[in-house]
This record gives sequence, structure tokens and C-alpha cells, in this order.
Amino acid sequence: MIKITNIIGNSGEAVKNQFVIYDENKTIFQSYDSIICVKEQLIDCQKITLDKNVWDYSRTTSKYRNIFLGLDTKTTKRNIESGKFALDDLNKEIMK
Repeated sequence: MIKITNIIGNSGEAVKNQFVIYDENKTIFQSYDSIICVKEQLIDCQKITLDKNVWDYSRTTSKYRNIFLGLDTKTTKRNIESGKFALDDLNKEIMK
């Protein structure tokens, strides 16, 4: 069953246009109409994939992505560079 909630900001309040989508073994962060990040729970690990086009789109996107991941932008960039986080076009299906 899919569940959608607004992300909770640093103030403790739900944030408009920033969503967390729960779907079986995936947790998805969506900002406005764009999927920014997917956390997928595999059998023995967690796979994190960021959208290659919009993962760092704006300060607002970065702020809420950081809350979703529990990381700062510098650490996220290091994880991308090291291959720990994957980049993919997560919005390709939406744009069709």
C-alpha cells in the first residue's frame, strides 16, 4: 500500500510541496512534481539513487533532500563521487 506524507521541516511542521512516498521496500522524496531521491531496502543493504538532473536543483530542494537523507550536501556529493549513491533519471517516466 502506498502512503504519501509531507516531509517534516526543522520547525516540526509539515512542509508544503515536499513529499515522502512509502511504497513497500522504497521510500521516495518528491519536491513539487520531481522525484529527487529513492531509498530502496534490499535484502542486505539500502540502495540510494538520486535524480541526475534535479538532485541539487535549488537551495530548497537541497534543504529537504538533506532532511530526507539525514546528510548534508557535501557528504551527499562525496557519496555520489565514491559510487555509494547512484545517479539516474528518476523522472523519465513522468515526463513521457
